[in-house]
Amino acid sequence: MSIRLPYRKCLALLLSFALLGAPVLPAHAAMIGTAQALAAEQGRVDRERLASLLEREDLQRQLATLGVDPQDAKQRVASLTDAEVNRLNQRLAELPAGGDVLGAILLIFIVFVITDAIGATDIFPFVHPVR
Repeated sequence: MSIRLPYRKCLALLLSFALLGAPVLPAHAAMIGTAQALAAEQGRVDRERLASLLEREDLQRQLATLGVDPQDAKQRVASLTDAEVNRLNQRLAELPAGGDVLGAILLIFIVFVITDAIGATDIFPFVHPVR
């Protein structure tokens, strides 16, 4: 039992020197601003939007006719930076699309209501012309 005591003391002394000699690195903490958090979230949303577009069957057929593998296109979109993804989504939003049928119908309805109100047409019975 007396032999173990010197080993323990020696081991304790070695461990204490090891801890004293170890470099102490400072911990850095900072607040994340709202703009940074929103930018990170917007980047994720933009990537998901592009990924969902690449899942469309008609787009995959078009890519195949152009000689682009859809899986390769998905990998390329995944490797884009957030700024590039944002620019690409902005360009896609600017392109004309034939899917805004509801907006066109609403515009035509408003035009017909206005022409009924001024008395030029008589389409809707609930609109009484101004005389």
